[in-house]
Amino acid sequence: MAMHTRALVAAKWLADAVKANRIGPSLRVLDTSWYLPKLKRNAKNEFKQKHIPGASFFDIDECCDKTSPLDHMLPTEREFADFVGNLGIGNETHVVVYDGSDFGSFSAPRVWWMFRVFGHSLVSVLDGGLKNWVQEGYPLTDEFSKPEPTEFRASLNRSWVKSYEDIVDNLESKQFQLVDARSTGRFRGIEPEPRENTEPGHIPGSISMPFYSFLSPSGTELPAEALAEMFREAGVDLTRPLCASCGSGVTACHVVLAAHLCGHPGVAVYDGAWSEWYARAAPEHVVSEGRGKHV
Repeated sequence: MAMHTRALVAAKWLADAVKANRIGPSLRVLDTSWYLPKLKRNAKNEFKQKHIPGASFFDIDECCDKTSPLDHMLPTEREFADFVGNLGIGNETHVVVYDGSDFGSFSAPRVWWMFRVFGHSLVSVLDGGLKNWVQEGYPLTDEFSKPEPTEFRASLNRSWVKSYEDIVDNLESKQFQLVDARSTGRFRGIEPEPRENTEPGHIPGSISMPFYSFLSPSGTELPAEALAEMFREAGVDLTRPLCASCGSGVTACHVVLAAHLCGHPGVAVYDGAWSEWYARAAPEHVVSEGRGKHV
């Protein structure tokens, strides 16, 4: 497989590219950091203070459907095309995404998936993210120059996105497996959700695979064999249709990435995720060891 279509690139590979002045129209680096409000981290301000040389900031809360009451739902093709075109990304640009999470990777797989769902497969996640980049001693900067805007054409692959109705239908039809990437406590209903007015719990029949379980202590992705074994142990058959969910559609994309690394691209995402499910589902469709959902 060609280097530039790999789902993961190593810090050394990117550091060499930065050193060789390869950042430009053919290679763009995006800081896609996004944090849950309770962490009280301002991703934009952190980017201004320090980022990988040549990187631009990709704001998940800007590049989204602003008409939706739900957080950062997918934008339209036109909105995505305009947003990434303004970051100097065209259809021939190799895009490398990373974030500054303490896990090593938190929101970057979401943006990796967004590019792919809009038809752009030349996209990679920086393995280990900013955490590993810093651990390996590579440089950071506060300098920023806005890339020259270019044209990007987006084409949405609708089969990779599941709606609330799709998930409701699947309760009966069981056409696809559903994996939830939130923490075990939130899945079981015994740890609070980070959003107001939402109790923890899970969708009936869904399988718990917390996103951080796919990562090593240094923040890098576990080897494909280990990931494949984790899916097997969780009872997930990667040869059958699979959909990923989480709190608001961000960490679900870790499941997509892990399956992709195991040779199974095309896992769908339930974009509304738990925040939509909890708001709309009947109480009996909120499985919880805690309070559940009361009418």
